[in-house]
Amino acid sequence: MKATQENTSLDEFFTTVLKLKAVERQGWKDKLGMRHPESVADHCFSMAAIAMVLADQDHLDTQKVLKMSLLHDLAETITGDLTPNDVTKSKKEKMENAAMKKILQCLDKKLEMQYWKIWQEYQKNTTKESCLVHQVDKLEMALQAKVYQKSGYKKTAIEPFFKSARSAVVDPKLAKYVPDL
Repeated sequence: MKATQENTSLDEFFTTVLKLKAVERQGWKDKLGMRHPESVADHCFSMAAIAMVLADQDHLDTQKVLKMSLLHDLAETITGDLTPNDVTKSKKEKMENAAMKKILQCLDKKLEMQYWKIWQEYQKNTTKESCLVHQVDKLEMALQAKVYQKSGYKKTAIEPFFKSARSAVVDPKLAKYVPDL
C-alpha cells in the first residue's frame, strides 16, 4: 500500500514538472508580441547547463546549483510566468512559495525539506551558489534575446532584455558573456 501512495505522489510531482514545458515565457510574449516563445522548461534547461559549467569553473557546489536551477521556476507550473507588470515582488514571492510548498509536498519529507531549503536559499540570494543562479537566469535571458534578435526581432524591442541583464549580471566573469545588441 505504501509503495502505491509513494508512486501516486511521485506521479503527481512528475506531472507537475512536465507542465513546465507548456508554460511560455511571458516577457517574450508581452514585449515582443511572440505567439509561441520558448517555454519556462526550455529556459530552465539552458540555464542549468550554463550554470553547471560556471559552477564547476568556480569550484562551487555544482550539484546544488543544478538543483537550484531546475527548481527556481518550478512554481510557475501553478502561478504562470509572472512579470513585474502582473504582480508586486512581495505578492509574487508569496504566490510562488505557496506553489512550491504544494509541489514539494508530493515528495517524501527528506526530499521535500532538502528542496525547500534550496528554494529558500535561491529566494534569499545570499550564497555564492544562489548569486550565480540569479545571474545566470538573466544571462540566459540575454543570450536568448540575442537568438531572437538574429531571427528578426527589432533591436528596440530586444533592448530591455539586454539592459536588464547588464544591470543584474554583476560578476565580471559572467558579465563578459552578456551579448551586445
